[in-house]
Amino acid sequence: MTPAGNSVERLLRRERAIALSLLVGVIMASWGYLLAGAGMGMSAFEMTQLIYVDRPMAGMAMEPVLWSPGYAVIMFFMWWVMMIAMMLPSAIPMILLFATVNRQRRASAGPIVSTTLFTASYLMCWAGFSLAATVLHWAINDVGLLAPGMVVTSQLLGAGILLAAGLYQLTPLKKACLRHCRMPALYLATHWRPGTSGAWLLGLRHGAYCLGCCWVLMLLLFFGGVMNLVWITGLALYVLLEKTLPAGHWLDYGLSVALTTAGGWLFLQGTLL
Repeated sequence: MTPAGNSVERLLRRERAIALSLLVGVIMASWGYLLAGAGMGMSAFEMTQLIYVDRPMAGMAMEPVLWSPGYAVIMFFMWWVMMIAMMLPSAIPMILLFATVNRQRRASAGPIVSTTLFTASYLMCWAGFSLAATVLHWAINDVGLLAPGMVVTSQLLGAGILLAAGLYQLTPLKKACLRHCRMPALYLATHWRPGTSGAWLLGLRHGAYCLGCCWVLMLLLFFGGVMNLVWITGLALYVLLEKTLPAGHWLDYGLSVALTTAGGWLFLQGTLL
């Protein structure tokens, strides 16, 4: 390799290391915010204990919490930071590949800026989901179907969430979005746009695909507990594995069977009681 080639290779490694360090820092800060309670007045450990140790109280119906605009903002950031903590790890391969391709193509004078814009626009898609989840959370609370552990108290609603998540795993939209997320090189080769505006649009498009792949899975938090560390960690790990393992797409079939079976059983229990 020529001296110029060695110089470019060292520069690529340095920029990838910087990008990876920043991404890991954001992920760790997001998990730290969640573990501290995300402004809820109770840590995530205490919320999880409420669901599993004090389950009788966590699962009983309660009077709706009166939401104010300020409380809604807190809940929005809780959802958004939770999505960042759960989804950003699975997006790292795409972000790092974008940084590499951006440098190789000399797409802009500021590769770090472009990578930051790509990541920010990706996370904006999950901000949109978090806004919708906050509105849904507010609605479920107002009709009195939310327990102290932020778990839905309606057996039929819980069954509906499980069935929807299980069936969605087999839909063409889920499969198409997952194929995209599993093939970052093909995505960048197909949709590449130069410059900072191109970086923003590429990140936004990738975020839309990622959202299409995983949004129904995230609704399972209403069933397991919105601040339940077991479900948060489990879903984050599942998303990472399905996007990165060579046969990760096969996980969807097993999960679909498990969720639809559990949802069907819960539905039958709810209708027969």
